[in-house]
Amino acid sequence: MRSHAAKQSFIIVVAITASLLSAGAAHAQIPIGTWARTDAEGKGVVMTVTTCCNGGLRLVYKVPPNQGQPAMTLTVDSPMDGTDVPALVNGKPTGETMAIKRLDERHYTGVVKMKGQAFSTSNATVSADQKTITVESVSQDRVRQKITETWVRQ
Repeated sequence: MRSHAAKQSFIIVVAITASLLSAGAAHAQIPIGTWARTDAEGKGVVMTVTTCCNGGLRLVYKVPPNQGQPAMTLTVDSPMDGTDVPALVNGKPTGETMAIKRLDERHYTGVVKMKGQAFSTSNATVSADQKTITVESVSQDRVRQKITETWVRQ
């Protein structure tokens, strides 16, 4: 069974990825639609990107049950302007926020905070054909765990 810290880490990585993917869509780089995570750690996670909040994006992640944890839905409504936005799990606040920054047409960076403290940083690269996104995230705790995610446009 996943520990609370491992579950939080998984949720945060999903949130960062969603925000990074969405930043591209706001700048006509990544299409609005559905993305599937294909790496072993996140297999089965699906993200849907739609417009919302006066030109921003809504990211809805469907996370299947995993190692005794129930399925969950993570939702982020972001104006995509680099400000912190809340991450909701099953419609409830988690104490997590995200700040996303578009570096150029194919590169994005993000910071996830837990109760105001940086928890994880991420860098995302969109493939030239806009069909794959690779996200490298590093936790900011003493373990400094690195996770590489692969997302494929559906």
